[in-house]
Amino acid sequence: MRRHLLLLFMLLVSGHCFAQLKQYNITSYGAVPNSTTVCTKALQSAIDDCNAHGGGDVVVPTGVFIIGTTHLKSNVNLYLQKGAVLRGSPNLDDYTPYTPDTPYQHIHLGMFLTQDAENVSITGDGQLDGNGDAYFELDKAKKLDTSVTKYSRQGANFRHVESGIGDGPIVPKDRPYQMFIFSNCKRVTIKDVFITKSPFWCMHMADCESVLISNIRLWTNMLAPNADGIDLTSCTNVIVTGCDIRTGDDSFAITGFDHHFEVPGFEHLHHQSENILISNCNLQSSSCALRIGFLDQNDVRNVQVTNCNITNSSRGIGIFLRDKGSLENLSFTNITIDTKLRTGDWWGNAEPIHISAVRGKPGVKLGEIRHVTFNNIICKGENGMLLWGTDESILHDIYFNHIRFELTDSKLNDVAGGNIDMRGTLYVKEGLFKSDIPGLLAQNVDGLIINDFQLKWTDPRMPWLTNGVEINHFKNVRITNFEGTGAPNNPKAYPVEVKYGEHFTTDVKAVSVHQVDVK
Repeated sequence: MRRHLLLLFMLLVSGHCFAQLKQYNITSYGAVPNSTTVCTKALQSAIDDCNAHGGGDVVVPTGVFIIGTTHLKSNVNLYLQKGAVLRGSPNLDDYTPYTPDTPYQHIHLGMFLTQDAENVSITGDGQLDGNGDAYFELDKAKKLDTSVTKYSRQGANFRHVESGIGDGPIVPKDRPYQMFIFSNCKRVTIKDVFITKSPFWCMHMADCESVLISNIRLWTNMLAPNADGIDLTSCTNVIVTGCDIRTGDDSFAITGFDHHFEVPGFEHLHHQSENILISNCNLQSSSCALRIGFLDQNDVRNVQVTNCNITNSSRGIGIFLRDKGSLENLSFTNITIDTKLRTGDWWGNAEPIHISAVRGKPGVKLGEIRHVTFNNIICKGENGMLLWGTDESILHDIYFNHIRFELTDSKLNDVAGGNIDMRGTLYVKEGLFKSDIPGLLAQNVDGLIINDFQLKWTDPRMPWLTNGVEINHFKNVRITNFEGTGAPNNPKAYPVEVKYGEHFTTDVKAVSVHQVDVK
């Protein structure tokens, strides 16, 4: 009898569990595959029905379905079967108009806007296609503004293209904004799907808590401007793992925005952006593969990046402070980086690692960058590393350990090399300007440790290449176990040069260190 009661109980429990896994196939709501029929209403009806009945799977079966703006809701899993494609409409009118804050003009939302939802996910072996090619002039490249390039080494010839569109970026038309917005959501999961051809930022998490992004393939057009991969803005407790991300703009952007120009999805919330783990990802970007910070109103802290490969990128790891939000406790471990110069109006000039704190907005007290660690990093790049603090925002406690860096020549040095690119600054002359290029340049830093750093120069030919490591306006700097030289083509270059600072220690031979006004 007891055995029969136990069996009956198990059947009741299992029946209850299966009852929760209801499926809502979008074709049952009128979606038509492989046609020009816009299926937005059918998809939304399936989502609404699923949510109203306690949740389950909204199933997209095999076939191509055209949609405009839809809204996911709590307890809904959008499940794309193998061979299923949700494709963004090529008609801008199929996307919901959105009016941003003054003074910006109205725009259109993208494919998904999900607000204030919990336990929401997108999974499966299918594809989400933003149809971005419909929103670009694919045969035209954006022109660089000569007012921006006038301080560069090449002036109006900066990143000149001999013919064609070079490395882009291509010219955008009026376009839908983010493919996905999850705004103020909890327990968000994105797994396994293939995402492609975003016309703007692709996946945007704003003010979300407890996010898992796992094993996705996210490929935008490498010539498409603003086509970020994953934007995490003011989010907490995020895990991203096992992803392959190839993007025209930043592969990752981890920021503390509570608003950002005309971009939708923000609710002007003030809180930390923190506890973000990124691991086991392959990244490529025509801009910055991994960007942290920019015009942040909120602080960003506790970010760990491990076991990632960055290849074919204009910039590897970029950490940017331009507003009042501070950036702290950032850790990068077991990463390979390969960067190169590009033509066209891309931010980034082949720095494997870039850290800068420069004013980007008037009328605010700038935050600080502090406690940043790089451990076991292997780099190959066509420009030097940069650590650039300013008098009003000094860099604090930066640690390099076990670094291998090969600085190589570039076929584009004549039209792009010998410059520092910090664009996104308040003043144009501080954004892009000519400079000599050491292997690593640091200024306005308090607390810099460099240990076990090997620097190699490959085919150096440009006269503006200089010292191996150059540090100026500093406090508390230590360099140990450094192996490297100044640029071999420059007889005046030193392995190490330090200027205008105090508390400098090193085990590098004195003959290899040039000191100027160091206490």
